[in-house]
Amino acid sequence: MTSFRRQREDMVQRQLVERGIEDPRVLDAMRTVPRERFVPETYRELSYRDGPLPIEQGQTISQPYIVALMVEALRLEEGDRILEVGAGSGYAAAILSRMAESVHAIEYHDELAALARERLSALGYDNVEVRQGDGTRGWPVYAPFDAILVSAGGPDVPPTLLEQLAVGGRMVIPVGDRTRSQELLRITKLDQHEYSQDSLGRVQFVPLVGSEGWQAGAPEHPAPPTGPRFSIKRQHLARRIGEACEPFDDIESADIDRLIDRIGSARVVLIGEASHGTSEFYRMRAEITRALIERAGFTVLGIEADWPDTSMLDRWVRGWDGPGLAEPPFSRFPQWMWRNREMLAFIDWLRAHNGRQDRAEGMTSVHGLDLYSLYNSIYTVLEYLERVDPAAAERARQRYSCFSPWEKEPATYGRATVSGEREDCEDEVVATLMELLQRRLQYRAADGEAMFDTEQNARVVQSAERYYRIMYYGSRESWNLRDRHMFSTLRSVMRHRGDGARAVVWAHNSHIGDATATEMGMRGEINIGQLARETVGDDAYLVGFGTDHGTVAAASNWDEPMQVMRVRPSHAESYERIFHQVDHPRFTLPLSRGDSAELRHDLATPRLERAIGVIYRPETERISHYFESVLTKQFDEYIWFDETTAVQPLDGRDNESLADDHPLKT
Repeated sequence: MTSFRRQREDMVQRQLVERGIEDPRVLDAMRTVPRERFVPETYRELSYRDGPLPIEQGQTISQPYIVALMVEALRLEEGDRILEVGAGSGYAAAILSRMAESVHAIEYHDELAALARERLSALGYDNVEVRQGDGTRGWPVYAPFDAILVSAGGPDVPPTLLEQLAVGGRMVIPVGDRTRSQELLRITKLDQHEYSQDSLGRVQFVPLVGSEGWQAGAPEHPAPPTGPRFSIKRQHLARRIGEACEPFDDIESADIDRLIDRIGSARVVLIGEASHGTSEFYRMRAEITRALIERAGFTVLGIEADWPDTSMLDRWVRGWDGPGLAEPPFSRFPQWMWRNREMLAFIDWLRAHNGRQDRAEGMTSVHGLDLYSLYNSIYTVLEYLERVDPAAAERARQRYSCFSPWEKEPATYGRATVSGEREDCEDEVVATLMELLQRRLQYRAADGEAMFDTEQNARVVQSAERYYRIMYYGSRESWNLRDRHMFSTLRSVMRHRGDGARAVVWAHNSHIGDATATEMGMRGEINIGQLARETVGDDAYLVGFGTDHGTVAAASNWDEPMQVMRVRPSHAESYERIFHQVDHPRFTLPLSRGDSAELRHDLATPRLERAIGVIYRPETERISHYFESVLTKQFDEYIWFDETTAVQPLDGRDNESLADDHPLKT
């Protein structure tokens, strides 16, 4: 023992004092606590070497200098209550116990927790309590703590530990993306939601495993973190968002009056979604759209769906006749995107609303803006012409036969034309459209709505033919053709509905947020939001949505069954992570017409933004579902739901309750 005592004295002088450790209470504790009692027998003779040592469960006991540095950084007082996360062998807890009123230590590994408890008890350190558990979740029954020492390296600071830190308290924690190379941070809690942070240098610690740290796994290669991440700058930004936003408790009771006021006289309101399968996005944009229809006289709704399928909805809500479809609307993948209970509730409301209007001009129509419906659009054109002009129908049928046998597999048609196996059908579809346009006055005299519907279907065939050909030349060209078609269709509908028509658009964030504010624009891609701003300027109002976690209806691959998937917590460098740290779980945030110029400036830093379509691949989320954007330029308004749920696809029970002529009945 005399030898170990001399080694401790030498360690304090050479390893601590000469390296700048000054706090006499830290030096006394390091001089008093027998480090050799906290290492395995095999390494006992090395207890005071200037470095870490292996201990049980594949873990390590930290270098004496690092222990002293971390403890000194806590600036402890005698009456402090301390939480230690990652107790290991119990050595740091023993040091802390000599300087504070009480120490509560948590160790992830059960064997280590038991050994630490035995060692501390044997030495009579009775103001230390050790338990096994997830240290990233803290020890709420004893919170708040005056100081928290984290003796394992995490991907970032666990928010739960921040919550359990008392105002004025200090936390020391190693943080870093690489599991064995971190930055040692000291965080001081200045107020309930305000912190300061300073760095104590580079360190190496074993991984901090837990729900807000690294996932359990091989120590050398832990899985990426699933819990929230933290930084002082993001925390301040989240606090300012909380002050500027307009919270609401639930969608049905949300006060959206100020949002409607900000929209003002805009002629086109584009309302997005961060996924094609999230109930809250569907329900909230329906709520906003109802208000715009009832209070501001909006008479057009355009949705990211196929024209002929959506025409079936328009006939239901406005009561006009026309040719049917060969199969029920929205029968192709992804059926759940529009065949869901959220959409059903809105469509039935719109039918009731239109039924209360005195004039047809006061009704609100609904239209599909997309171009994928080659087969259904051809079918509808032929059905209409067969009714009003059989000779023209025969000419159109001969022209459209160019697509045989690929009407239902247009991608195969596109591949065949690109490879040179066959000539394209461009001339034929243009000729059919031109003949329709030349005769539209004659046809409209009989049935204006059906004629307009047929004309738009012919335009869909033209755009779809080009789309399926150029999709093989690159994603940019096909994306741009698609969004130009959608915007052109929207403008055609607004002209058709008359002077002064005002329109709402429902589409994914990637279509309605201004592409020039995203990496899409850098790739040369355009979208509806950009085209709207370029065309009507401030008369366009762009609303985006976001979420951190929850569930979503999606598929793993195209044409595969829908699943209810778990949405991963947002990426640490994303806008979503900042919004997740706001105190309010649901809110609207004005971005272009609010009062806080400083907030808009801070949010203008380019960050990642998540986009989930009908396909969701959580395992490759960073690559497949995130893109860079500048939120304040992308949208005029942002609506946040921290936790979201999947849309509810229609099933047999819904089908039984629908009227026989309901367009969503199968």
